[in-house]
Amino acid sequence: MRDPSGRLLQLLSLLQTPREWPGTELAGRLGVTARTVRRDVDRLRELGYPVHATQGNTGGYRLTAGTAMPPLLLDDDEAIAIAIGLRTVAAAAITGIEDTSLRALAKLEQVLPERLRHRVTALSQAAVILPPVDGPAADADTLAALASVCVTHEKVRFAYTKADGELTRRFVEPHRLVASGRRWYLVAFDADRAAWRSFRIDRITEVHRTGVRVAGRELPGGVDIVTWVRGPLN
Repeated sequence: MRDPSGRLLQLLSLLQTPREWPGTELAGRLGVTARTVRRDVDRLRELGYPVHATQGNTGGYRLTAGTAMPPLLLDDDEAIAIAIGLRTVAAAAITGIEDTSLRALAKLEQVLPERLRHRVTALSQAAVILPPVDGPAADADTLAALASVCVTHEKVRFAYTKADGELTRRFVEPHRLVASGRRWYLVAFDADRAAWRSFRIDRITEVHRTGVRVAGRELPGGVDIVTWVRGPLN
């Protein structure tokens, strides 16, 4: 590729895939020398992209998490998928995320090529997304906090309001978040009661991470999460 700017964009697109790229493979993809790849990587770093390099025969380049959010390169299908997702989530049963989703969608639509903007606009004009008509909504911050401890298998404490209005304190090992209809649930092992429980997210408050990590538990009988929740949630 003769155009340095175009080559830099192609390099960035490759690095944004979740893998490590050997310098020789990048050079082959771009049609340049390994030395040129090293210069292009240095240029990306100057632009704020955190490109990590490892040495040796198995070394290579990969894009890592940085302190700031650099621009992303999306292909057509990825851009459309994100636009549809943002428009849908703006009407979802999650509080505190509606305005954020609409702002992000506006930024995305502003930079979309005309051919893609037309598809997104057609969708918004033709489709009607009905918001939840009853029941409380889940809090976005609570969802994010619980999602994090599900991944790290970290014990967590929280206040939970039962169906009869009684406020209880729970100490659990989170397993998975489940969206069922217009409601979100946390499936977890209740350490105090030594039993598996499903908690409605809209009834959870005062989430406190303990920092204590444990080995992930299997659901009773080794069933998968979908099979297990269909009984207690329906």
